[in-house]
Amino acid sequence: MTTLYLAAAAVPFALLQAQGMTAESLQDLILRGGPLMIPIGLCSLLALAFSIERWIGLRAGHLGSNRLGRDIVAAAEKDGALAALRVCNENGSKPLARIVGAALERMDADFSEREKVVEDAAHAEVRAMSRNLRPLFLVWLIAPLLGLLGTVWGMIEAFGSIAGEGGIGKPELLAGGIYRALTTTAAGLVVAIPAICAYWFLQGQIEKFASRAESVHRDAENAVRRRGGKASRGKSDVTSDERDEAVTLTV
Repeated sequence: MTTLYLAAAAVPFALLQAQGMTAESLQDLILRGGPLMIPIGLCSLLALAFSIERWIGLRAGHLGSNRLGRDIVAAAEKDGALAALRVCNENGSKPLARIVGAALERMDADFSEREKVVEDAAHAEVRAMSRNLRPLFLVWLIAPLLGLLGTVWGMIEAFGSIAGEGGIGKPELLAGGIYRALTTTAAGLVVAIPAICAYWFLQGQIEKFASRAESVHRDAENAVRRRGGKASRGKSDVTSDERDEAVTLTV
């Protein structure tokens, strides 16, 4: 994810270098942008920071989720809802396990109630995954506007200098002002494009996870139904060791 963001951000600079622009001239171009280059630069750092944070968070939540889904379904097919629920409880730090576990715990409820529980659990996990995506979207909105503001301000200064210095017939004055003004627009777009790319990439990863959770939930539920079992623990689910322990405590 970080590589994707940096690659998208580096494309405009690569094009400038291909046209013969050196690092010194690029630095001069940034300085010519004026004070609005500071908030645009802060937007860039903000977008990069939240992209990395969300990528790490999603990777941690998704790591091993495919194998976990297979283990849950296999346990449901082999030993029923209680075994599948045990697998979910053992992996309680995983969002997938929490969603499917919520469904398995209510297998004895009616369909509408069970679906409501699963929907609430899924929404809670998706909200947690999406909590830091909003800043990326805001950067995509704000950075071009800051660039446009810098352009308008630069044009005002350019025409003001022409009017104040009697610059009629001196196109170099206007050209210099426009050159400086357009710098902020370019900078705003350089920041906004990678930010929106990162936003939609991460949003796609969340949607992919939600689809995977739905698939595992359905497969586990169908496996439990085929066995005629429920997630609630009954007398038949008590092991011999637990029964002996209960007898000992009673005595």
